[in-house]
Amino acid sequence: MEKFKIPNYKEIFLDILKIKFPEKKKKILPLINKEKFSAEEILSINNQLYGETDKDKSLLNNKLHSYRESDILRMLDYQKKNNLNNTELANHFNLSRNTVAKWKKVFF
Repeated sequence: MEKFKIPNYKEIFLDILKIKFPEKKKKILPLINKEKFSAEEILSINNQLYGETDKDKSLLNNKLHSYRESDILRMLDYQKKNNLNNTELANHFNLSRNTVAKWKKVFF
C-alpha cells in the first residue's frame, strides 16, 4: 500500500503570500519557517491570511478536514488536561462531538 504524500505547506503558504498577500508577508513568514505543521497551525495560518470565515463556510470546511494521528492525540490530550467533555472539546476545535467520541473509541 502506498503511503500518502503530505503537502509541502511551507511552499504553499509562500506562494499564497507572494501572489495574493504580499503585504502580510512580514507577519506570516515567521509562522511558516518550519518543515512540519500540525492541523491547528495550518488552520491558524489560513485564518490569518484569509480572515475568519462565516459560519456556513466553516461548517462545510470542517467536513473536509482530515487529521493525522499525532493531531488527534494532541486534541485528546488537551481534553484531558482541561477537563473537557466531548461537546466542549468539539466546540473548541470546531469538530463534531461524534468525531471526538469515535476518536476516543479508536485511540483508547
